[in-house]
Amino acid sequence: MVLALWAVIGYLLGSIPFGMLVARTLGLGNLRQIGSGNIGATNVLRTGNKAAAAVTLLLDAAKGAVAVLLARAMVGEDAAQLAGLTAFLGHCFPIWLSFRGGKGVATFLGVFMGLAWPVGVACCLTWLVAAAATRISSMAAIYSAALSTIWIVFLGYSELFVLGIVITLLVFFRHAANIRRLRSGTEPKIGEKP
Repeated sequence: MVLALWAVIGYLLGSIPFGMLVARTLGLGNLRQIGSGNIGATNVLRTGNKAAAAVTLLLDAAKGAVAVLLARAMVGEDAAQLAGLTAFLGHCFPIWLSFRGGKGVATFLGVFMGLAWPVGVACCLTWLVAAAATRISSMAAIYSAALSTIWIVFLGYSELFVLGIVITLLVFFRHAANIRRLRSGTEPKIGEKP
């Protein structure tokens, strides 16, 4: 029952659509009608407001980290991992938006920052290097997720391995359309409109 409670709490935290809230607060319009229609920081960037995109990125990451840290403080590691997973799912499938959410990349990074900050930092650096090299946000996300389990093992956090595999598969699933566009060479670069 305790684990189920933290699963729900994690999901509800993850479900907060910060991208939509930031865009509305700053008068940037409805993200569903901008760019890709996604609620994440990459699409907020397509409004032309870099500060709004940065705030969205930080808030989406923070909700993953907060879910983990609260569950760990109140219950323990099992609850922390479960809350992290459900926070990620909440971002991808938020109840407030008819289960049509974002890709979950910032939340995935936040979850690992909360669970094991060296892994989180390694995943963030992977994203940054890939983004700088390719200028494609989805490519950076795929690299970061794909290497997350390698960082988990290499940095000595094997207890997170199963969670890492699950989140990696979910990131790939959420990026299925992006992968198709990458293969066809039509995926937009960071800041471009699709």
